[in-house]
This record gives sequence, C-alpha cells and structure tokens, in this order.
Amino acid sequence: MAWWKAWMEQEGVTVKGSPHFNPDPDAETLYKAMKGIGTNEQAIIDVLTKRSNTQRQQIAKSFKAQFGKDLTETLQSELSGKFERLIIALMYPPYKYEAKELHDAMKGLGTKEGVIIEILASRTKIQLREIMKAYEEDYGSSLEEDIQADTSGYLERILVCLLQGSRDDVSGFVDPAQAIQDAQDLYAAGEKIHGTDEMKFITILCTRSATHLMRVFEEYEKIASKSIEDSIKSETHGSLEEAMLTVVKCTRNLHSYFAERLYYALKGAGTRDGTLIRNIVSRSEIDLNLIKCQFTKMYGKTLSSMIMGDTSGDYKNALLNLVGSDS
Repeated sequence: MAWWKAWMEQEGVTVKGSPHFNPDPDAETLYKAMKGIGTNEQAIIDVLTKRSNTQRQQIAKSFKAQFGKDLTETLQSELSGKFERLIIALMYPPYKYEAKELHDAMKGLGTKEGVIIEILASRTKIQLREIMKAYEEDYGSSLEEDIQADTSGYLERILVCLLQGSRDDVSGFVDPAQAIQDAQDLYAAGEKIHGTDEMKFITILCTRSATHLMRVFEEYEKIASKSIEDSIKSETHGSLEEAMLTVVKCTRNLHSYFAERLYYALKGAGTRDGTLIRNIVSRSEIDLNLIKCQFTKMYGKTLSSMIMGDTSGDYKNALLNLVGSDS
C-alpha cells in the first residue's frame, strides 16, 4: 500500500472512539480519578484510550466548564514519566501534536534529525500544510525557517524540499520516458561518477510523485544492477542517508516504514519511548491496524507482544489499549 493512500483507510483505525459519546460523565470520571490523594490511573486509561481525538477535545471542554480547570494541566500535575508523556500526547489535536514533536526535536542543544525526517517524509501535502499552520500558531515562528536555522547543508535542503509536499499526485500518472530519464540522471549523479551530485537525488526524490518514483526505482535497478537503496547507502551517509532512505521506504510501503520504526523502538536494550509514543498516537486513527499486519509479516511477532515484553505498568496498559487486539 503506497503512502499517499494510507491515510484514507477506515479499516486501519485502531481507536474509533465511543459510539454513544457524552463528554460530561467522562469529564466527571477523570475529575474523580484525580481528586484528593492518589490517582486512579486505570480510570484515566479507560476513558482517554477509548475515545477518539475529537472526543477527547470535547471532554477537555466539558472538564473546564464543570470544574474550572484545564484537563491537560491537571493530568500533567497528577501523572509522571512515560505514562504522563503518552496521555498528554493523546490530548493534543493531531496537527498540534506533530508540530510539538517537531518543535521539541529542534529546541535546546542538538537536533533530533530522525524525528524531523520521519514526520516530513511520511506525511501528505495536506497534512504538512496543517502541521505548518499549527506550528506557526503555537510557536510564533515558521517551521521552514526553524528547520533552516537548525540544520545545514544537503540535509537542510532535503527537509525544506520535503516540506513543500510536492510528492503528492493521487492521479497516479507516470510518464515512462521521464521515469527512464530520472533513473539515468540518478545513475549519472551517483554510481557513474566519483563523488555524488546530491542535489539531483534530492530533486528527484522530493518532487516526483510516489507512483512515478516506483517506476524510477525499477528502471534504476535495470541500469545500475543494484537497488536505489544500496546506491544511497554507498553514496551518502549520516542524516542525509537516513532522509533519502526514508523517502524511498515511504514511497515503497508506508506501513512497512512505520512497522520498522516501531520494531526498532522496541528491539534490543532499552525502549525508544519517544518514537513508540509518537507513532502509536499519530497513526492510531489513521492506519495502525495495517501497520500491525505489516509488523507481524516482517518480524514474525505481533506489535502487542513486543510492547508487553518491553514496557510495564500503566504505560503498557495504555499502549496496548491504543494498539488494539491482534485479531
């Protein structure tokens, strides 16, 4: 399943919300769960992981109207650690959440390039536009300018190119002659010469539609006798390599890309909780079921089983609720 269709599929949704929804009793349940000494975490999990994002926003409104308090701030004061991080992530409207993740990736010392690459390479033009709007509203600066200030060289260029969202073309039209030309240009820019013409790679990867790129990758393999991925690995390195490979992965199969992100967040010693939380929260109302299927196909185990083995307590229970059953 190619990436530009992935966000339209209803069967992909793991968090569907409550069919008989009324925000007032939910807000009251949350208030009682946090009132007085101690917190009833299970009650918080039961409400917030079983409601859609739109419903959570209505609960927050009702909470403020009934109790005169901000729900997110109250949750922050009552919860802690990874569980808090997950629950607060659920409270952000989707685009504001992604804007926050991008902002957090750039603030302070060092930039988390991986987060920026993941979001920019995997979202559609419409989604990127909404993220940029939310970013400007919440942080008073332009996402593009902040990325330019925070990165440099070819990485900066590929990120700014991705932000334009030029890869969206749902028409699926492919000009075979242009695809062959692009493949030849990529070959000439990389394998054929000493040194690499990075801009040629960036231009083709960031401005052609996904259907067109699939054809380019096919033609490239015929000319170069190796995959585009192998060429990128041998011609580039570091964050630029990661960015280019991410574009290729998202073009080939978006669900496989997210399955891989989740797998490496859970695999080995320690859990990369930021990646785990962001991808489960941001895909739960889009295509997480399809990502789960791909995950099992690729790794021979379910996403839930890895979460169970790698996390614990309320954090684990909340994640498992969001991921849904393995059937």
